[in-house]
Amino acid sequence: MYGYDFRNYSYTFIQRRVRHCVYKEKLGSISALQEKILRDTAVMDSLLADLSINVTEMFRDPGFFKSIRTKVVPLVKDSPKIRIWHAGCSSGEEVYSMSILLYEEGVFDKAEIFATDINPAMLEKAKRGSFPLEEMQHYTKNYLEAGGKRAFSEYYKAVKDQVFFHPFLSEKVQFSQQDLAKGESFNNFDIILCRNVLIYFNRNLQNEVHKLLYNSLSHSGFLGLGKREGIKFNSYEDCYGEIDASERLYRKIK
Repeated sequence: MYGYDFRNYSYTFIQRRVRHCVYKEKLGSISALQEKILRDTAVMDSLLADLSINVTEMFRDPGFFKSIRTKVVPLVKDSPKIRIWHAGCSSGEEVYSMSILLYEEGVFDKAEIFATDINPAMLEKAKRGSFPLEEMQHYTKNYLEAGGKRAFSEYYKAVKDQVFFHPFLSEKVQFSQQDLAKGESFNNFDIILCRNVLIYFNRNLQNEVHKLLYNSLSHSGFLGLGKREGIKFNSYEDCYGEIDASERLYRKIK
């Protein structure tokens, strides 16, 4: 009815999140939740928020971004264009982190960044580039650990309890809705980040998404995954070389 496909998500994850939504909506059963979802789009939005986990932060896992800065950017900086896909971008913190990193490394002007997520509400939040002021101390620490070269506060303006990142940071970004379970691809990226997404899928869907990511990478392109994810035990394991194994950063080799 709504166009989403969660059939190949991890069963225990789906079970846990559906039960949470039943509790949150103060219902007595999953059947009651089903009835409300079919009648009330707001309840579907609530379930979608539960099923599309939106845990992220600026320069999440600073060592990963430091590896992008020191091990990947030097290898792509001479390309006429640098095409990047953030698959499962959530509310956009890591997208803005990448924009800052590319700006500091002098390659922002040649970047094309595509940021996608299944949840349209998260995409709208990402487009605004507005985040809680209370998070900035933690985000500044991440930024510095990731090799930041300036004062982090130069990139945003504080208004009451919110900060707004400067609009130029999203000038190279195209936000759009996409469901990885449907296998849709933009094709031919130099860098793909799909971090902390695969852990919510079952083995079949993980393999399908790995196929999508592989086919979407350019020759010798780079793939970044989350800390609990990797390329082992799928049919594309031998197609990548390790750039930074501890940070789950790989390069396509065939």
